[in-house]
Amino acid sequence: MESHVIELRKEDISNNKLNIRICGLDFFPKGILGGSNKSRLGTQITLKVAGLPHPIITDIPTQKDTQTPRWFFRKRKWVESFINQHGLSAGDSIIITRIDEKTYEVVPGNGHSKHKGDYMIMHDITTKILLGDSKDVLKSLDDDSIDLIVTSPPYADRRKNSYGGIPPERYVDWFLPISEQLLRVLKPTGTFILNIKEKADKGERNAYVLELILALRKQGWYWTEEFIWHKKNCYPGKWPNRFRDAWERLLQFNKTKNFNMYQEAVMVPVGDWATGRLKSLSATDKIRDNSKSGSGFGKNVSHWLGRNKVYPTNVVQFATVCNNKSHSAPFPEELPEWFIKLFTKKHDWVLDPFLGSGTTTEVAQRMERNSIGIEMMPEYVEMAKAKAKTFEKPLSLFTHEISL
Repeated sequence: MESHVIELRKEDISNNKLNIRICGLDFFPKGILGGSNKSRLGTQITLKVAGLPHPIITDIPTQKDTQTPRWFFRKRKWVESFINQHGLSAGDSIIITRIDEKTYEVVPGNGHSKHKGDYMIMHDITTKILLGDSKDVLKSLDDDSIDLIVTSPPYADRRKNSYGGIPPERYVDWFLPISEQLLRVLKPTGTFILNIKEKADKGERNAYVLELILALRKQGWYWTEEFIWHKKNCYPGKWPNRFRDAWERLLQFNKTKNFNMYQEAVMVPVGDWATGRLKSLSATDKIRDNSKSGSGFGKNVSHWLGRNKVYPTNVVQFATVCNNKSHSAPFPEELPEWFIKLFTKKHDWVLDPFLGSGTTTEVAQRMERNSIGIEMMPEYVEMAKAKAKTFEKPLSLFTHEISL
């Protein structure tokens, strides 16, 4: 099932209007466009509207001159009844779900309803766990269908017992057919987060990760950002020519430069520095103070007055997983959770093409995102299935469909 979230605007409330533009034509059956008046009807669809006693039979109205979709139902009694039934106002959301080609369900989002005891709102969060090689399984996914890819593939010469180990000199050639498919399935507004780290061998770091970054750029990816994962609980150690490894790369790639990013979702407390620094501001603090280096950067310290949260840096700190003996390199849950918050909204699609024991799909399900995980080891697929259990929660009662 496919769903879209529609946010109500002030004009929608006053005009009993439901704007379905966000759904797009592919969401509806062919031939659905009706005439600009009742004399010509398109393919009929059934809307099961939460709180209304009978289904609504309708089609999509069109402009009289161009016969293009109007993309809204306006001044409809059923829209008015639906809004009033659930006490909806501007800023509230509506979820429309395609049940089958000609049947759709309309329910209030935000867990918002005056009639909490009268019925249960059903909406599917889909968790698909697929067994196979990513290079092959990815070909079955639709173009432009994924909002976020977050994954950690086998590093070069690692996990030999489970994944065979890929030599550094062959790593780029091995990965590019997979990333080609990832580029195809990612939406233009989506993001790809790649957790990877080159190893030290014979006294120096291997360059395969740098070579992979350059190859991905040639393939058509934008290398937008590099986050650093600081491992707060890394093991101590001693080496003759380097210190202990306490960080890994989290590379951000995008299909276009215009991608979805919800920075407010990951804001952090402003910190103790503000107490003293903002107590007494100088004249310079109250204007934009440009960097003396000529970089073009500048700051106005007074902008932070009264704020209790700020945007984070590109260094994220998560502890490694130390008690998971069932997988050789499990994600900490906080890692995919942070990026799911940053780059997706509820009901978006998250993909992990190297799922392992299923942390990404487990977290996505808990955060009410649809997800797909691909894993080639049958025992890990079973672990992921065990984590992706069907659960219900009342009011906006979400049931989770697991495709295994």
